[in-house]
Amino acid sequence: MNVAALKGAARAAIVMPAVFALADKVIEQPQTSIFAAFGSLAMLVFVEFGGPPRNRLLAYLGLGCVGAAFITLGTLCSRNAWLGAGAMAIVAFATLFSGAIGGYFAAGATGALLTFVLPVTIAAPNSAIPDRLEGWGLAVGAGITAVMLLWPPGRRADLRREAAGALRAVADFLDSNRGRAAERAGLAREAVDALGRRFLGAQHRPTGPTGPTAALASLPDELDWLLSFLAPAAELETFELASAEDAEAMAAAASVLRVSAERLDGRDQLPDFARLDAARDAVAHALVRRLPELPTDTPAGVVPKALGPPFRVRAATYSARQVAGYALLATGREAPELDHTDLAQRPPARTAFEATEQLAVEHASLRSVWFRNSVRGAVGLAVAVFIAQRTGLQHGFWVVLGTLSVLRSNALGTGWSILSALAGTAVGILVGALLVIGIGTHEAVLWGVLPVAVLLAAYAPRAISFAAGQAGFTVVLFVLFNLIQPVGWRVGVVRVEDVAIGFAISLGVGLLFWPRGAGAILREDIAAAYARGADYVVATARQLIEGGDPEDAARAGRVVDIALHRLDDAFRQYLAERSATEANVEDVGALVGGASRVRRSAQSLTSLGRMADGTTRLERCGENLDRELHALQSWYVALGYALVNGRPVPPPHIRDTEGNSRLLACVREAARDRDKATVMAALVLLWASQHLDNLWRLEAHLGERANAARTPSTDARRLRKLRILAS
Repeated sequence: MNVAALKGAARAAIVMPAVFALADKVIEQPQTSIFAAFGSLAMLVFVEFGGPPRNRLLAYLGLGCVGAAFITLGTLCSRNAWLGAGAMAIVAFATLFSGAIGGYFAAGATGALLTFVLPVTIAAPNSAIPDRLEGWGLAVGAGITAVMLLWPPGRRADLRREAAGALRAVADFLDSNRGRAAERAGLAREAVDALGRRFLGAQHRPTGPTGPTAALASLPDELDWLLSFLAPAAELETFELASAEDAEAMAAAASVLRVSAERLDGRDQLPDFARLDAARDAVAHALVRRLPELPTDTPAGVVPKALGPPFRVRAATYSARQVAGYALLATGREAPELDHTDLAQRPPARTAFEATEQLAVEHASLRSVWFRNSVRGAVGLAVAVFIAQRTGLQHGFWVVLGTLSVLRSNALGTGWSILSALAGTAVGILVGALLVIGIGTHEAVLWGVLPVAVLLAAYAPRAISFAAGQAGFTVVLFVLFNLIQPVGWRVGVVRVEDVAIGFAISLGVGLLFWPRGAGAILREDIAAAYARGADYVVATARQLIEGGDPEDAARAGRVVDIALHRLDDAFRQYLAERSATEANVEDVGALVGGASRVRRSAQSLTSLGRMADGTTRLERCGENLDRELHALQSWYVALGYALVNGRPVPPPHIRDTEGNSRLLACVREAARDRDKATVMAALVLLWASQHLDNLWRLEAHLGERANAARTPSTDARRLRKLRILAS
């Protein structure tokens, strides 16, 4: 049993009939009664905000204000079909598109749209606005009180708590000795993967335009990137720390992660950044001292193994510092400088405004699933409002509700939704008709049935199915309208006629506007993310080797951020449609995560550049990385091409071992004079080479996943056969 769904349904069953009874029996204004009833459904059934209590309260208050504005505007437009349809298009597009800003906007979209659909499809003079707002006010007041005080969400559902658990698992791995390294690595990997699935499994992306939400959503990718350096399966058992400085750095990183976990759990502790930064510097300085003394008989083409552990330690401490900064931002505190363009330290109000503007610009494109879904929804709802007003249907808002309830992101998804909705509506009509026939006009019995009907309508869609939810909602409407104006079973016939029109509109719009859904755009977005990520790697490496204008690398970083945002949204949409697809979702998810790893490598290369003094560069040595950079960039572009065109992914590119050998010889020669700045520049180049090595190892993993994703999974093949037989 879904306990959370049952609690939410019980809350609606208690509050909605009480608010409706107050409006119907005490205030005795029909407009107030209708808006109190449907407003309660909007607040308690169609919308559910999670997160900390303060954020939830602000979200519900915001919805209340938006609803009041929409009710006023909808009433003003309710007497002209063209005006109503035009206003519906603008309101629907703005409401749906605002979901790109963050989870709260997306979660509140359906409830907000209902507050416009209801008044714009029930024609009334402007004098009805106060009565309608009174009903909405009752619903908002009672709804907010109920959701804040009556069975509020428990802490176990908080994403911050789960993130804290993942941080502790990674910290335990950093502290583990060689004998338990594999065991702890497995536990850390499971925890991080589970956290990633938890974020991905949320109906709406738990991000937003401000630092706290964006920082929290950055944790899974950062932890995954950290583990990619410390726990390669083939080398885990032989990994040993090279010096006491390495051990201290790992201990400092583990401590920072544990304190960050405590902070995410609500405790007021601060990470010891001073210790971590000192330990990171000590690792680099120790290696600078040893670099001129490396043996001369190093095998050709192999970077000395002595550089491996310090490089991994440096990557782990860098990532731990990022994680700690994100944890501080997620809990409302200022953080030290982070290598993330979305989380620049600026005044909060300005940051929110600029980030919201940036998100709007990012998604104002036909390549954005948010833009496509918003256009599709706006057109469908506008057509439904126009038809409802022009035809003078008795309950025209059901046409629009029918359109809204089944409009999905692709034509096949809409088609299946229509079949489910029709089946659910038919069952609801049958049950509702039998109830009304059996009860007759006995008002007291109808009032007794109403809470039970609301309970089932609120519980069914979350715990049973979409069709069951449609059935429950139909029964609620039967009872509700027979309490307002007894018409018996005929209300069911009216609902069938009206929602059938809405369903037809949804199907037509779904066929006309991007009927293929998110599958095609997902492949394009994966290709774009890898191509832009590879460009970012090349730009940062060039900045590291040659210097020049840092704005070029910063510009490449902003471009890849946009690509990754679109990819995240496309993948989330793809998951919502996965019943209609045949690809292996886990393999596709690995490809999506790999794009973030490429971006993180470029950001780490930028951080490496800050280790040197900014003036001493070894361009003649860095030139030996040119061939490797071009090969990496070409392979990741080829990966995207293969995904878009359904071709096999090429094998990993052939390493430029001679270039690595020349790089090693060059930096060893440059480091012989033991000038600290020169040796540090040499170390930076060697570590940059190892970043490229990490990206090369990633190629094999991504190639395997991409080729697997091209092959339909067993369950998908069975699904396709069943559909063929059914047709």
